[in-house]
Amino acid sequence: MSRRLVNVTLDNLDDLPRRCRRCVFWELDPVSGARALEAGDPGLEKEAWISSTLLEWGSCGKIVYVDDVPAGFVLFAPPLYVPRSISFPTSPVSADAVLLMTAHIVPEFAGGGLGRMLVQGVAKDLTRRGVKAVEAFGDLKGEDGGCVVPADYLLSVGFKTVRPHHRYPRLRLELKSALSWREDVEVALERLLGSMTPEGMLRPV
Repeated sequence: MSRRLVNVTLDNLDDLPRRCRRCVFWELDPVSGARALEAGDPGLEKEAWISSTLLEWGSCGKIVYVDDVPAGFVLFAPPLYVPRSISFPTSPVSADAVLLMTAHIVPEFAGGGLGRMLVQGVAKDLTRRGVKAVEAFGDLKGEDGGCVVPADYLLSVGFKTVRPHHRYPRLRLELKSALSWREDVEVALERLLGSMTPEGMLRPV
């Protein structure tokens, strides 16, 4: 089985499960969300949100494919881009963090480590972009098919609770360790390459 992780774009947005493709729980505030539902096509609002976030901020989602079949996805963005983020009892998201909005694994692919793979992909992406941490609102009831990620799942992939709540705790994953690991590797490579440079080709100081 081949596994592949790619960024969410307008070209592959339709690979999200139909219900998620049309869901604007995170992308709009409750009033605008209700209006979009009444208007009959929240999918257009989803597309508009993805488009503007990609243009203004950059990559905001990942899709994982197993043998070219879409098996799960995750969406993330700075809280400024996520109107719903201020509606939680444990808001606001920390100023130095990006919000992991939602994550979903197609049921037939559950239990295969794809959820961890998605979070690791997000962490790698954001570390490269200099982001300090990822935060998420967890759902302690962990209802199937909900838009809020089950808290148990977040805890299992390394998140820690920073603001407890009986239903929606806010959790955080520090990316410092990933960043320092990357820097250590780069320094080691620099030293290695430096030691292999012929004497006459040393870089000018």
